[in-house]
Amino acid sequence: MGAWASRGRAARVPAPPESEPEEALDLSQLPPELLLVVLSHPPRTLLGRCRQVCRGWRALVDGQALWLLILARDHSATGRALLHLARSCQSPARNARPCPLGRFCARRPIGRNLIRNPCGQGLRKWMVQHGGDGWVVEENRTTVPGAPSQTCFVTSFSWCRKKQVLDLEEEGLWPELLDSGRIEICVSDWWGARHDSGCMYRLLVQLLDANQTVLDKFSAVPDPIPQWNNNACLHVTHVFSNIKMGVRFVSFEHWGQDTQFWAGHYGARVTNSSVIVRVHLS
Repeated sequence: MGAWASRGRAARVPAPPESEPEEALDLSQLPPELLLVVLSHPPRTLLGRCRQVCRGWRALVDGQALWLLILARDHSATGRALLHLARSCQSPARNARPCPLGRFCARRPIGRNLIRNPCGQGLRKWMVQHGGDGWVVEENRTTVPGAPSQTCFVTSFSWCRKKQVLDLEEEGLWPELLDSGRIEICVSDWWGARHDSGCMYRLLVQLLDANQTVLDKFSAVPDPIPQWNNNACLHVTHVFSNIKMGVRFVSFEHWGQDTQFWAGHYGARVTNSSVIVRVHLS
């Protein structure tokens, strides 16, 4: 009887109780010290958006505590040195101006090459002076170790010159750090010749203050590479280790030409130029 009585009737499944709508988590209700921890985890590129949420968030992103927390996560020797240096070289608070540590963490100027276009992606970012038939870009005839591209800038039968002036504050460094005596500036350049033509080369690197006055300099005028040189390639390096107070710019300038005075592009071949700021680990 029970089986016949159930035939043709749909079993009723009780409807689940209506769930309460989840309440959105309002991070602004967190205590500032916990909100700092939360904000220290998103990618640094997103912190600019976080800064626009409200005045409280903007104050945290513009302050030093958040960026010191981010720096503290790097437990390498360099990371520990950077954290110590950032704590000891804090800049005075400036009204309505973000803490410079934000730009420092975003641009990461320590240990990277500050020269733009070091290997010849066209002539962009360089101030150039064309001598003879001017500058061109060609493939390297000798492999340059560590270069981001195996191309080079090639000079002509009269002096060709090009230059970059690097704004160290724009790159992410700040005055108290630059004047701390705890950093060094390493410069490097590769130059060489083609086998059938000799060449000449010069390098001048200057450390400048805010008014572009020269505080220190390094120059290299090596002996010319002779003709029939098996595609010689040479490396010039220098380290500014006792940096004077007030350095704000680095001027990097080099020249080249051939010694045969042939039309075309048979002169010095320059590539993989670099200016790298490092921290004293000791």
